[in-house]
Amino acid sequence: MNPIPNQLAALIREALVRAQAAGELPAFDLPESIPVQRSAKPELGDYASPVAMQLAKPARQAPLAIAQKIAAHLVPPDYVTGVEVAAPGFLNFRLDPAWLLAQVEAIIAAGEDVFTLDLGAGQTAQVECVSANPTGPITVGRTRGGVIGSAMANILTALGYTVQMEYYFNNAGRQMEMLGRSVQARYLEALGLPFEFPEAGYQGDYIGDIARDLVTQRGDALKDAEWTAFKDEAERAIFAWIERSLARVSMKFDRFFNENSLYESGAVWQILEQLEQGGYVYRAVNREGASDEEIAKTPADAKDAVWFRSTLLGDEEDRVLVKSSGEPTYALPDIAYHVDKLDRGYSFLVNVLGTDHIIEAQTVARGLQAIGRDPRPVHVLLHQFVTLFEGGEARKMSTRRGEYVTLDELVDDVGADVVRYFILARSPNSHLEFDLDLARQQANENPVYYIQNAHVRCAGIFRQAADQGLTDDGADLSLLGAPEHTFLRKMLELPEVLVQAYDELAPHKVAFYALDLARQFHPLYEEVRVLHSEVPADVAKARLRFYRAAQIVFKRVLTLMGMSAPEIM
Repeated sequence: MNPIPNQLAALIREALVRAQAAGELPAFDLPESIPVQRSAKPELGDYASPVAMQLAKPARQAPLAIAQKIAAHLVPPDYVTGVEVAAPGFLNFRLDPAWLLAQVEAIIAAGEDVFTLDLGAGQTAQVECVSANPTGPITVGRTRGGVIGSAMANILTALGYTVQMEYYFNNAGRQMEMLGRSVQARYLEALGLPFEFPEAGYQGDYIGDIARDLVTQRGDALKDAEWTAFKDEAERAIFAWIERSLARVSMKFDRFFNENSLYESGAVWQILEQLEQGGYVYRAVNREGASDEEIAKTPADAKDAVWFRSTLLGDEEDRVLVKSSGEPTYALPDIAYHVDKLDRGYSFLVNVLGTDHIIEAQTVARGLQAIGRDPRPVHVLLHQFVTLFEGGEARKMSTRRGEYVTLDELVDDVGADVVRYFILARSPNSHLEFDLDLARQQANENPVYYIQNAHVRCAGIFRQAADQGLTDDGADLSLLGAPEHTFLRKMLELPEVLVQAYDELAPHKVAFYALDLARQFHPLYEEVRVLHSEVPADVAKARLRFYRAAQIVFKRVLTLMGMSAPEIM
């Protein structure tokens, strides 16, 4: 299936080519993209294209004349009654009413796979998100990237891609050492033995829980063990916790990729060698072009760092690849990781990252370019941070200090569906203020309740119809009225929304659409009754068939968002 705007755009392009071949339009390069959108004036049609106005200059003709020539050469598809031209140069398309009604049966026949597109058919995609190191539970802040990523994976699947979810982590380094030493200290404390808690250690209650579990399982067998043993035990416990937590909000990962494997294979240093061979690496205390102020702040005994000459590829300044201590920055293993991803043959890669990683993402793209790899399959979806609000006040969160709200706590408080929708219904580019007071409401003011209640109402109609022995078999859909036609048009927007969410890396578009769909549905439900004494039996049957299609679309939208579709509330 191809969204209607895409189909109409292709037909307009063919009409332009024919008009040029006939000499009615001069030769000029056709635009890469031909705009077709939902009409702002439904009385003029369902879809409109302003392409003629865009072509006035290259065609050296008035937009209205161009539109008329396009219309003359355009062969309307069977679902369009005709092509109309309106000043100052719009092409208007009106959906055929019979075709529109037939979509009720098409939706029912497709079932849970309704509006599956073939844009990504035969191609693979990967979404990498969350990617928190196993130093603590998944917090609300980390959850945002996961919800966005998993929704994006659902959208890619609906577009026909074969999708893999991946979690990238590192179980080494200073953070993991602090984790091990923190658990070790709490373990010794639980045994009543002398201990010294590290100054930069992790303070959360979960550290003590892990330590007490170790005492229960192992007794004092680890009292003389090194911190590394505690790091390993803590990592296993925390990763199991992370997986359980993410599963509660419909997040399941196909692969967990360990950053350390890139060091073990030598891939990190191979990237450095390739960059050096290409002339993109130099060693110096300061970057080339450093200001006098930067140089003045450099300690006299500072050692050389390894720099990536990223300014050759458009960066505003060169970036450090290896610190003077010999420790690589994030950029070097990340470039190696993305080479590994590309080597796995994915056509479309999505990295969901916090906005604090924007420079890192840009450096990785330039690094790939520098070693001759095409970075275009890699798409970065950046998101802002999350603040929980309760009673009008914000909560502060820090994993290290133990001041945080875990994903589990939030799910226990407001439910998994609410967590997903509240996160998804805000553009990733905007800071998310998660209103706990609103999230707890089970009323129409809560958008989750409002959307799910539309599905519940559809399900309720069928329960009551079954009790009365009414079925929708053999329904005459021509008996449906204007309100049902209008809602059918709204349901048919979903493929367009999916493509827009894909093109713009904007999964929140699905959440916006879901709320709009519910806003149109609830007044319709009050007006278009099925089980009412004044409704003729044949009309009731047609409406029941219509509500069956509506229920399928609501379930589809909720599933795309990773939410449940309850039948009773």
